[in-house]
Amino acid sequence: MIDKNIIIDVLGKALSTGGDFSEVFIEDTQRSSLGLVDGKIETAVSGRDFGIGIRIFKDFRSIYAYTNDFSKEGLMKTAEEAALALGNLKESASINLFERVNKNSHPILFVPKAINTDKKVAKLKEAYKVAKEYSSEIIQVVSSYSDVDQNIIIANSEGLFTGDRRIRTRFMIQAIAGDGKENQIGYEAPGRSKGFEIFDEIDVIECGKAASAVAVKMLHAPLCPSGEMPVVIDNGFGGVIFHEACGHSLEATAVAKGNSEFADKLGERIASEKVTAIDDGTISNAWGSINIDDEGTPSNKNILIEKGILKGYMIDKLNGRRMKMNPTGNSRRQSYKYAPTSRMTNTYIASGNDENDHIISSMDYGLYAKKMGGGSVNPVTGEFNFAVLEGYLVKNGKVDTPVRGATLIGKGSDILLKIDMVGKHLDFAAGMCGSISGAVPTNVGQPMIRVSQITVGGRE
Repeated sequence: MIDKNIIIDVLGKALSTGGDFSEVFIEDTQRSSLGLVDGKIETAVSGRDFGIGIRIFKDFRSIYAYTNDFSKEGLMKTAEEAALALGNLKESASINLFERVNKNSHPILFVPKAINTDKKVAKLKEAYKVAKEYSSEIIQVVSSYSDVDQNIIIANSEGLFTGDRRIRTRFMIQAIAGDGKENQIGYEAPGRSKGFEIFDEIDVIECGKAASAVAVKMLHAPLCPSGEMPVVIDNGFGGVIFHEACGHSLEATAVAKGNSEFADKLGERIASEKVTAIDDGTISNAWGSINIDDEGTPSNKNILIEKGILKGYMIDKLNGRRMKMNPTGNSRRQSYKYAPTSRMTNTYIASGNDENDHIISSMDYGLYAKKMGGGSVNPVTGEFNFAVLEGYLVKNGKVDTPVRGATLIGKGSDILLKIDMVGKHLDFAAGMCGSISGAVPTNVGQPMIRVSQITVGGRE
């Protein structure tokens, strides 16, 4: 995308005021999206982003600048202006670059931009038809398709010169059921680091049925009672609680500055011995997977918690300096407009040894959270509040009444210690995670788990 000799000159200029590390991140991304509402295409957007980010370290200080001007003059000017934030100009540093070719763990069969738009629209209409016809109470169906084809080059003053290509595809369907008094929502939103072959494993018709089934069922469900009770959280998107309430607190972005409840606790017990938690960016074709992170570090399978003991953090280069620890392949950014920092990839609680039937039957009375919705968390304290999209009361060890309006309220460090049963069947769900380096694709996952006691918000 840019001549290698120009990159060398830019890296050298970035160090001309005494910086000890410089980096260039070059991005060329093509993306497209389609939105179908009530059977009609309402949005069809495609675009291309090209830009360059330049970053400089001096000890623990970091300067970041970006530009769309890829001429040598423009790049040198941007590098010089960034460098001046650290001191007065001196001579440019001499840089040598050595190319590294990375293993591609995410093969693509059908590049999305080569697929006719009519085929993409057909998938949306298939899902719409079955979702809308599921019940007369379905008052609206929204479905969408999106794909991203990102090419990057990363070079730095340590001699690294490497690149990657990342292709992702995602499908979403949302069904809204209403009775004239209130509405309830159901949705499915699978995604993969794949091309159009994603639809060989994602059945859009089943997704449409599932979304409408939840919406209709919750429309007729009574309000959930509130109180302290055991809660079973199902697999897949249930992992969003670990992601939000605990995962962010294990990112070096928070840990390095002491803004995490898990700072300085390596080797200590922070969870039940039933809990092993992992962040793994190497899973083939998974939504949150990467071959290399946005600093060029190869992706890794990082054990965060092993049988309840804190084993590691997710670390980027700058915060690794602060913590005197090596990067773990977790430095990510939304685009060249953001400086990277430590982020999750595919983060999950590993499979345990408990049978799902036994987990449910272990409760005389409690809540079964079959599908989680959105929520909020304070990463410093770990306090969270999450909506349950599809929930059921459990009575006498059996799933009983569907209930709506439930929320799970707690603190990440407390919940980890109260996970007393972990199932065998791990599953993942795709999402977008927002932080200071923008929104990045992440997978959440877990098997079915039981929390011995948690506050359930609802109605008395």
